[in-house]
Amino acid sequence: QVQLVESGGGLVQAGGSLRLSCAASGRTFSRYHMGWFRQAPGKEREFVAAITWSGYTTNYADSVKGRFTISRDNAKNMMYLQMNSLKPEDTAVYYCAADLRFGVKDNDYWGQGTQVTVSS
Repeated sequence: QVQLVESGGGLVQAGGSLRLSCAASGRTFSRYHMGWFRQAPGKEREFVAAITWSGYTTNYADSVKGRFTISRDNAKNMMYLQMNSLKPEDTAVYYCAADLRFGVKDNDYWGQGTQVTVSS
């Protein structure tokens, strides 16, 4: 079992930055591949970024490549999403997720989400 709690969301102006954090409970955190997803009002949840259990491999949605960076610290049971050059279209609820499979959409474990709002 893995429990996930996101934090770090907020209101920021376009062009600004935010760093999201995902705190995981459970002694087996380092076994899980992790990811960030987001859901904007009236839209389906979409993939943002993913990272393997080791942190050696990452993957990004085209819409965030070059602006967002995913990372993790297994010693602290933490995952992060550094978001730079934010755009109004990045406004969404951001969720962290965990699964033993890498790159899937139907992750086994999800956080409750944190709101990110980018004003123009």
